[in-house]
Amino acid sequence: MKNHGMESHTAEPRINVTPLIDVLLVLLIIFMVVTPLKPARFMVKVPAKPDLSIKLPPWNGTLVVTIKPDRTLMLNGLTDMGSVENTGRLSETLTRLFEQRKENHFYRQEMISRADLPEDLRIERTVFIKAPRSVGYGEVARVIDCLKGAGATPLGLQIDDLD
Repeated sequence: MKNHGMESHTAEPRINVTPLIDVLLVLLIIFMVVTPLKPARFMVKVPAKPDLSIKLPPWNGTLVVTIKPDRTLMLNGLTDMGSVENTGRLSETLTRLFEQRKENHFYRQEMISRADLPEDLRIERTVFIKAPRSVGYGEVARVIDCLKGAGATPLGLQIDDLD
């Protein structure tokens, strides 16, 4: 049925976006204020000035990978650990060593009393890398990748002058 003489004037529905824009501006201001307060940190253990008069014997759990000037690798003085281009032997040796430490329950000092953590996280896996300044960054990074692949964590870097 048609309404004669009456035209249908229905209002078209429209969304009022003004309150939505106000809410978005308030949220934007809140995020702009909170963002600089967000903590950002890089955990580094920096030693204080060393007392050179105290002579400490090396700890038996210390692992030092030395990159020699001819790009060969040594682990705690053991030669024939491969080279920078071929790190397979070093990786196998470290993996075997970490498995032995797990079997012998050789834990990190700060993790001895932490029975709540899995044993894999408690094992001493710290490795130091010692390289002369003549070795390029990319070559040291390749050795770091090898150590990480073998399960070493954390890694430390030594400079030439430390013995």
